[in-house]
Amino acid sequence: MHFNPFFTTLAVVITGLTPSALGFWRLPCRGRLGTARIDPLVNPGEIAPHAHVIHGGSNFDLTVNSDQLRESSCTSCGVVEDKSVYWTPGTYFQYPNGTTELVGQVGGMLVYYELNGKNIQAFPKGFRMLAGDANQRNFTLPFPDPPSATWSGQHSTQFALSQKAIGFNCLNYNRDPEPALYRHTMPSKEFLDENCADGVRMEVAFPSCWNGRDLDSPDHRSHVAYPSEVKDGACPEGFEKRIVVLFYETIWDTYAYKGVEGRFLISNGDPTGCGYHADFIEGWNEGILEQAVNTCTDKSGMVESCPLFTLQDEATQQQCKFNIAKSVYNENCYLTDGGLPGNMAVHEGPAYASSPKIEVPAAKPSPPPSPPPPPAAPIPSPAEFYVSPADTNQKNGPPSEDAGTPICTTWRTEGNVVYEHILVQVVTTTTVGVPADSTPTSDAIIPIRVREHLAHHRRNLHGHH
Repeated sequence: MHFNPFFTTLAVVITGLTPSALGFWRLPCRGRLGTARIDPLVNPGEIAPHAHVIHGGSNFDLTVNSDQLRESSCTSCGVVEDKSVYWTPGTYFQYPNGTTELVGQVGGMLVYYELNGKNIQAFPKGFRMLAGDANQRNFTLPFPDPPSATWSGQHSTQFALSQKAIGFNCLNYNRDPEPALYRHTMPSKEFLDENCADGVRMEVAFPSCWNGRDLDSPDHRSHVAYPSEVKDGACPEGFEKRIVVLFYETIWDTYAYKGVEGRFLISNGDPTGCGYHADFIEGWNEGILEQAVNTCTDKSGMVESCPLFTLQDEATQQQCKFNIAKSVYNENCYLTDGGLPGNMAVHEGPAYASSPKIEVPAAKPSPPPSPPPPPAAPIPSPAEFYVSPADTNQKNGPPSEDAGTPICTTWRTEGNVVYEHILVQVVTTTTVGVPADSTPTSDAIIPIRVREHLAHHRRNLHGHH
């Protein structure tokens, strides 16, 4: 496997597409609940055809509603009062032999709550929706987009707006940044290797015009619509109720595979990126989001600026996990021989992909009974416990390839720049003993887990305001 969790950092956060925003906040979801073929919105009660990376309330399951989410014991996001769930397909690297590996996710997910337009309403209790189309394989419009003020005809249809709501931002913190939602297809492996030293940021904007009646619809899209400029502008007839703009950002460490033969795929069998999509089920504590929409209008985007929210640190977010359903519990969605998880077929495009066949993972056989324990070994003499001081800094076995785990991240904003400070923990193991003249005990040989904290100081382009 090939994974590099370290990241180089220096960037300027850019201005996005929301000049009339009354305010917004970035909801950090530094923890990931898990990765599994589960989608309670599109495939409730059954195994989903492709794998998702999931953030939010711990009651996420094959079937879940907003009331159940509110009863979650924890959330992998930063605001305790929010037990909503946010999920997208995973990004995979496929080696020439067909094996796929989940690409490293940098910093979890950022969920923007943007207050664009007038008379904005919070999501009503039980609200759910989907952005994007998993079977789309072709961007049908010119690139780059013309100025949004000129959009008309083919550029202004709901289909066109939904395509423009998907973005793939090439990150290189030593160059001028790309605008949010600039490109709408996945860059080629060659382009990523050559230009995107800090990975690719996948972006998706949800519709923010609502029909005012339905909490969901059969296709999870028809009860909502995009305004005329994707995240801003006028709402179409029949969808006059303005709701909060949800905007997801997820950075994938594609640069870790520079020079490695293979290609990148989205877990729904998509090499083009046009089928990228995202799901949402509302799970806010009752009344909190309504108050936040009316009072948390700071334009800095800092979630700390909203006094209504109880915040939790990154370590707490990362501890939150969900109980994966038994039907997919044994499935490895991190490294899969011969293809994508669930044997998801790859559709190259540009034709619209066919509906996938859902594969049920085979149950693993029960392990054989454990053999009887061996007889107790004799206690060695005190001299056998002794490790010389020169040996105590040596690791057991070959050096570990574990490059560490981010354990703490702090943020601060200065103007249009978001600074991120990351502390990475590396765990190694050393065996030490007691001197020969000491009295031996049953735990005389003690493995010591040594934690080395490596500070990574960065200015992060994980944001667009």
